Amino acid sequence: MRVGVPKEIKPNEHRIGLTPTAVREYVSHGHEVFIEKGAGVGAGFTDAVYERAGATILPDADAIFKQSQMIVKVKEPQPVEWARLTKDHILFTYLHLAPDPEQTKGLLESGCAAIAYETVTDSKGGLPLLAPMSEVAGRIAVFSAAETLLKHNGGMGLLLCGVPGVQPARVVVLGGGVVGINAARMAMGLNAEVVVMERSIPRMREIDDIFLGRVLTRYSAIDSIEEEILKADVVIGAVLTAGAAAPKLVRKEHLKRMKPGSVLVDVSIDQGGCFETSKPTTHADPTYVVDGVVHYCVANMPGAAPRTSSEALNNATLPFGLALANQGLDALKKDPHLARGLNVLHGKLTHPAVAEALGMSFDDPYKAWKQ
Repeated sequence: MRVGVPKEIKPNEHRIGLTPTAVREYVSHGHEVFIEKGAGVGAGFTDAVYERAGATILPDADAIFKQSQMIVKVKEPQPVEWARLTKDHILFTYLHLAPDPEQTKGLLESGCAAIAYETVTDSKGGLPLLAPMSEVAGRIAVFSAAETLLKHNGGMGLLLCGVPGVQPARVVVLGGGVVGINAARMAMGLNAEVVVMERSIPRMREIDDIFLGRVLTRYSAIDSIEEEILKADVVIGAVLTAGAAAPKLVRKEHLKRMKPGSVLVDVSIDQGGCFETSKPTTHADPTYVVDGVVHYCVANMPGAAPRTSSEALNNATLPFGLALANQGLDALKKDPHLARGLNVLHGKLTHPAVAEALGMSFDDPYKAWKQ
């Protein structure tokens, strides 16, 4: 198969869909790989390194899309990229369609087959292609919160870790999944007080065992969330429902009662955000203030560490990408977990949570949702 990797064009996005290591694997399986000129430079991978791995360098994105049968990216395609997709393309990338009707419309009109990393599953019900970026985002969320708490960045002027004799910041993490666990680990490592809000009692037991009781857990209910966010210096939104829009756990009316200069970090922003007042921001302009509370809602947090993120992502996506390259869409017939990654096929929505979020019907061509 002819596999193309365009340069990411979302603002401040420097990750790349295939690393040189992954390219070598594809080539060893008999596939042709095309890399857009300069696409890997932001992650530290030169064109020469890609050529040594067996890739062909093409001058621009138009050439990549025209030459390729499968497009491998990191972030959701932008409008100019929707126009380049056709019914003959397989698109393999993060999509996050639930809060994005315009992108959904563009992909439906293109006729392509679009497979989303974030809805591919595994035998344990996990999301293996979302997990590595969730790990990175959870850790970056704490670094970003610590920076944002500083006075010159709009925060209350609190040092996250405190010093001897001075209390550290209180960090409340909404959600005990991969993002939440990694955020809790980093915050605890920086000596913050950490509370994880979670609805799964078994998961809370796991968290208690992992952190030996150093991280507090509370059952996530309306009352307990409200109580904790009013005491918090930092709130990290780390909730996820696969394919669906994130629930709004912090309401606008809460903000006036929160500590002035406290910080909200919304890692769920790709799925619409879990704070009512969230709106996407960029690394270049990451924060804004509502009712005295600083919001950090960067929609591609792992993009700040493109080398680490690209390598971690490729470690997870490589087996699935190779299956698609080796077998085309027949790979979805053989692997229901990969089939659950299919969000769009030839003008139809194929993921129930995405369809529900957008108020549309869905089709199940590979019977992935009947198993």
